[in-house]
Amino acid sequence: MVKFLKPNKAVIILQGRFAGRKAVIIRSFDDGTRDRPYGHCLVAGIAKYPKKVIRKDSAKKTAKKSRVKAFIKLVNYNHIMPTRYTLDVDLKDVVSLDALVSRDKKVTAAKETKARFEDRFKTGKNRWYTCMPRVHGFS
Repeated sequence: MVKFLKPNKAVIILQGRFAGRKAVIIRSFDDGTRDRPYGHCLVAGIAKYPKKVIRKDSAKKTAKKSRVKAFIKLVNYNHIMPTRYTLDVDLKDVVSLDALVSRDKKVTAAKETKARFEDRFKTGKNRWYTCMPRVHGFS
């Protein structure tokens, strides 16, 4: 079988608290580990998307609307939907399995991830990643 769930691949989370949110694979574990004996991956994603910015907004309001909230999580392969897109953002040095060991390490890793996603959004690269996914079938 071809391995397509590679690092930097954009995915959509299907189950849990962040269902419907976009994420990027940091590291994949095809054969599983001792605690999780199934295929899973470490992902970093956007928990809260930036709002639409209009021209008449002040600088303060624009800065507030441009904020992003990030999350870091281990997710089962069955609970993600891969997309054809890859994201050229280097989060491997920030997010690791060690970051999930304690609460304060996870918070600092999430803050650094948030800063990198916000920088991506402000420069205009990968605009499709930082916008809310469209859901068809709802009015």
